Amino acid sequence: KRPYLATECNSLQESEKWRHQIIKEIARKVSQIQNAGLGEFRIRDLNDEINKLLREKGHWQDRIVELGGPNYHKVGPKMLDHEGKELPGNRGYKYFGAAKDLPGVRELFEEEPPKPPRQNRGDLMKDIDAYYYGYLDDDDGVLIKLEAEVEQKARHMALEEWKLKKETGELDKELEEEER
Repeated sequence: KRPYLATECNSLQESEKWRHQIIKEIARKVSQIQNAGLGEFRIRDLNDEINKLLREKGHWQDRIVELGGPNYHKVGPKMLDHEGKELPGNRGYKYFGAAKDLPGVRELFEEEPPKPPRQNRGDLMKDIDAYYYGYLDDDDGVLIKLEAEVEQKARHMALEEWKLKKETGELDKELEEEER
């Protein structure tokens, strides 16, 4: 039976043997986790076990280096998926096979679109000119005609209102109230 702690083993050959045993277990579990029909809980458990074995393999590799053996961290292959990309995961936790398609895991791998860069005050102000403030609205002559029509209607309405008040005597009452 494999020692619980890698530091309990003092033989390079035994450390290599335990490392190989762990690699075989990882390979067996990785082939099992490819079956999507296992069910969500079994897939999650298998993925957890694989990650635990990977951590343990790292401890054995460290122990092998301590005992004067080769450094497998440097020469060992990276964990790659079927597309040749390094396996995704966050902070050392990897997802294998059907575990990549579990709910909640897929969202981890979807990259957010980059946020548009924030504009500073200078960028916002560079397109503001006389047109923005409406200073050049009178140049085409359209606005002058429209304003003249509205002004004419407003004068006519004000004059009619004044005449009506004068005829009814309301204008005199308003003037008296203003004088008080």
